[in-house]
Amino acid sequence: MLVAANWKMHGSKAHIHEFVDGLRLVEDVDVVVFPPSVFVQELVQCAPAGLLSGIQDIGIQPQGAHTGEVAAEMVAEVGGTWSIVGHSERRIMQAETDDLVATKASAAFRGGLRPIVCVGETLSEREAGHELAVVERQLAAVLDRVDVNDLAEGAIGYEPVWAIGTGKTATPAQAQEMHAFIRAQIAAESPRAADAIRIVYGGSVKPDNAAELFSEADIDGGLVGGASLKADEFSAIVSAADAVGKG
Repeated sequence: MLVAANWKMHGSKAHIHEFVDGLRLVEDVDVVVFPPSVFVQELVQCAPAGLLSGIQDIGIQPQGAHTGEVAAEMVAEVGGTWSIVGHSERRIMQAETDDLVATKASAAFRGGLRPIVCVGETLSEREAGHELAVVERQLAAVLDRVDVNDLAEGAIGYEPVWAIGTGKTATPAQAQEMHAFIRAQIAAESPRAADAIRIVYGGSVKPDNAAELFSEADIDGGLVGGASLKADEFSAIVSAADAVGKG
């Protein structure tokens, strides 16, 4: 199981230390925290054994005249091990295309990071019955750019856009349907990769719904937003993943 904390544009040095002091880890769940990029090294330096860190977005080049960008290689140098790519907020607010997201996934692997590649549909796309086609298109772009067996070393994050920060959550059945669809798309390329890859759910995951979501066959953890800012709430989600016992 994989449980990731996406802090978005929240946090401070003081918050990092308070969070780490209150966090409860378990042996069989991989836990990754994604603070704002300026705090990645601070988290690395104070993280207990078993707590991984990463960056919420990366540039596509290893270096160069790219003002404001951070390369995967730079993140790896300060001890980060993961990256989020293609989060819906960046797809919408920064107009990131499927091709750019795929390029970022490739850049993450090039620089020594494991990406969580985010896919998901908007409310209008779901209401129009296009949710499977949207996710198929988004994932196909990544599979065109990244070897499927390499992708299995990272993760896929399914985040229905209509359930992010809204308090709404896809039902376990809705989430399972999409996770199974994603796994089948990967299995068409490589059954081994499909078995190995972790597909995590992101969309208002909370302590009171985590266990039900994680119990679904193809949900391998969560990409947690608001609830990840409080150590006690996030620890409860980690414990829920541990209780499911998928390994």
